[in-house]
Amino acid sequence: MKLVDDLNRLVRNKSAIEILELVSSMKNENAVFSTSFGYEDQVITHMIFSQQLPIAIFTLDTGRLFPETYSVFNSTIDRYKKTIKVFYPNTSLVENLLTTKGPFSFYESINNRKECCFIRKVEPLKRALKGYTIWITGIRADQSGNRSDMPMVEWDESNDIIKIHPILNWDLKMVKDYIFENNIPYNPLHDKGFVSIGCQPCTRAIQLGEDFRAGRWWWEDTTKKECGLHLRN
Repeated sequence: MKLVDDLNRLVRNKSAIEILELVSSMKNENAVFSTSFGYEDQVITHMIFSQQLPIAIFTLDTGRLFPETYSVFNSTIDRYKKTIKVFYPNTSLVENLLTTKGPFSFYESINNRKECCFIRKVEPLKRALKGYTIWITGIRADQSGNRSDMPMVEWDESNDIIKIHPILNWDLKMVKDYIFENNIPYNPLHDKGFVSIGCQPCTRAIQLGEDFRAGRWWWEDTTKKECGLHLRN
């Protein structure tokens, strides 16, 4: 796709904030940022809100988030006095899932887990992205093996949208330094060994030496664990 190729050339050697400013200046494009209130997302949220950039922000409330996640959500809107739009799962789909399979079906098989992720994340995401042409994420390349060769700008075929990852090449130290230098609210679970924070029943802290994604769906024996939000083409 020509625009994707052009954008990859334009963002080369630019800082994260310069990339966001570039996206904001594109008059024919409409950008949105998705946050789950983790370290990385808080960095980009700060950049957007502190610079008054015309980029909308939304979050997916799966209905099974940690109390600490709601706490940092509240601290964030208190800090910046800005709106973060919330998308919730289709209640009928959730009701049917729990009625037919119970509250913990995702532990029973990968297919069941993917079904739960689809209902609670993927379907709401498609509604959240509707009407936008650019989706900004807080993905970093070293977060999992299948993201190591990810380009800064890519075409997301499943959602029919351009994806841009402004802090793709940041390491965790850069992220944490930025958080503390700018006094940005962050999820206290990060201080307890949680590196990737999702739904409460599906997330745990990791031990020293464990893979970054080891804390997500730890009962599944695979190194490529994704919920379906960021599938590679």
